[in-house]
Amino acid sequence: MSKSTASNFFSQFATTIADWSGRPATFVLAVILVLAWAITGPIFNYSETWQLVINTGTTIITFLMVFVLQNSQNRDGKALQAKLDELILTSQAQNKFVGIEKLDEESLRRMSKTLAEEADCIEEVADGKTNARQPV
Repeated sequence: MSKSTASNFFSQFATTIADWSGRPATFVLAVILVLAWAITGPIFNYSETWQLVINTGTTIITFLMVFVLQNSQNRDGKALQAKLDELILTSQAQNKFVGIEKLDEESLRRMSKTLAEEADCIEEVADGKTNARQPV
């Protein structure tokens, strides 16, 4: 299996699992399984093996779901970024914002601070125009 084929398979698998895991029916099934486990406690005298079953099962599922959900989130983030880049490129916005997600943390902080200052200036100008238009 080539790297591309394996990657595509995992992406499709992750999408399907993420889709299933977000459904109300899946949550209900998980609650039913936990309740069934809890009800069997007296039958197994609340043994260590009985406790180990739920601990092991939930740990394995959680461990695997981290990778599945991270893959889905990474793809969603990349798709959203591509959409934003397209909007920037087709608008009158500054093209310097395309690809800024790849900047280091300090550069992002500086850019964010500069944008916040520009937004404050624009807000002050807008407030000044609004106040000038209001009758006294």
